[in-house]
Amino acid sequence: MPEFPEMENYRRLLSKHIVNLPITGVTVNREKSINVEPEVFVERLVGARIVFVERRGKHLVFHLHDGRRLLLHLMLGGLLFYGTEEERPDHSTQVEIAFGDRILYFMGLRLGYLHLLSVKETEAALAKLGPELLDRRMNEERFADLLKGRRGALKSLLVNQQVFAGIGNCYADEIAYEAALLPSAPVQGLTPDSITRLYAAVRKVLSEAADIGGYMELPFMTGDTVTGSYNDRCKVYDREDETCERCGGTIVKSELSSRKVFYCPDCQNER
Repeated sequence: MPEFPEMENYRRLLSKHIVNLPITGVTVNREKSINVEPEVFVERLVGARIVFVERRGKHLVFHLHDGRRLLLHLMLGGLLFYGTEEERPDHSTQVEIAFGDRILYFMGLRLGYLHLLSVKETEAALAKLGPELLDRRMNEERFADLLKGRRGALKSLLVNQQVFAGIGNCYADEIAYEAALLPSAPVQGLTPDSITRLYAAVRKVLSEAADIGGYMELPFMTGDTVTGSYNDRCKVYDREDETCERCGGTIVKSELSSRKVFYCPDCQNER
């Protein structure tokens, strides 16, 4: 599932390529991917312009010129591609939004959605999300405050969208590794030093991953050499039985609260 870095990469690319372009056509191939009748969806979008693209956690919010919003959550397997019909990848598309001869293809939205909402509806849909960890208002002190009184495994906390917005399975494991903490480490047992390492790891992993395009399997457009560049940078995620580059140990795959988890048992600790 796309996480903060993947959606931030998409936000940057979309902001560069589609902002203020008139929408010239809309195709809905799967009604369950939207929240209004297809005819209404098409009517309200054709002729509109996207004036701003915002990311909130794992969501993208497309701000339309008339004040309405398009709220996107790709969920598991969702992808975006921007290009001509000839460049279109061999993937099923659920929604297509055309900007002249170029089309924004929404693919893999079997669980995801693209909803047309008012400002209040958008705010309500996102109201339960926790703070953004790379927000300029976030600092180590506030981060530590968010951990106070929390219990349970570190990974379970990191992927809880009501605590922190945007982290999923992959980056929770990568952050824990960078901080030299086990994904199963009890949050209530973290020392001030381990919290300092954890905060530094969050900022380093998320910012670096976003800057090199995350781990998406498909480029955003023809000629895009950035999207997906993090695929080969993961230190532990999906690296079962490989050698730990930090200590030479062996990466292990196990399960934690019904989630797969990857870590090095030799150099990651509980605190």
